[in-house]
Amino acid sequence: MNARPVLSKERIVEAAALVADRGGIAAVSMRSVAAEIGVEAMSLYHHVANKNALLDSLADWAFEQISAPEIDAPWRLAMVSRARSARSVLVQHPWALGMIEARPRPGTPLLRNFDRVFGCLLNSGFSAALATHMFSALDAYVYGFALTESSLPFTPGDGAEKSFAEDVAPSPDDYPHLVRTLGELMSSGTYSFADEFDVGLDLILDGFQQRLTQAS
Repeated sequence: MNARPVLSKERIVEAAALVADRGGIAAVSMRSVAAEIGVEAMSLYHHVANKNALLDSLADWAFEQISAPEIDAPWRLAMVSRARSARSVLVQHPWALGMIEARPRPGTPLLRNFDRVFGCLLNSGFSAALATHMFSALDAYVYGFALTESSLPFTPGDGAEKSFAEDVAPSPDDYPHLVRTLGELMSSGTYSFADEFDVGLDLILDGFQQRLTQAS
């Protein structure tokens, strides 16, 4: 006779993440998570009050995967590290894009992460206003890039971009500038859309570095 699975809130949330990874956030329910674990749905209520509480915990779980900067770390390195971490989490778990900051009651992992970001920036000489501008611009960029990346009809790298461009094959008569750009990008054989992330990130950080220098 098989032993009954040992339940805990952590195991329930991890199972919910697996369900969401396969079917999106809409697939997450007390019943589907219970089935993932191999128990009856009613047994989950001893650890999680209801579906909303489960989604709150799932949002917390996602944010716990995103690295938070050390307050005394060099601000630029810290923001790069956090941005790359957030991008990785959001691409691996696309369901998190629309819900980790949409919960009506932000959890401790989100608040702690945000506090560490602002602590690092304020400690590095940013004003509250400039730190807020930085925070808003970076998160919008990371979320937008992750959304684009996870929605592409191909997986970036290994020549996928070149194959896609060849399949689309825009007419040079109708789209001369697009054809020229694609031709130059693909000629090296090494172009990957994924590399655009660090390029865009550097451009944003360069702008804030300039603003910080001007304010000093």
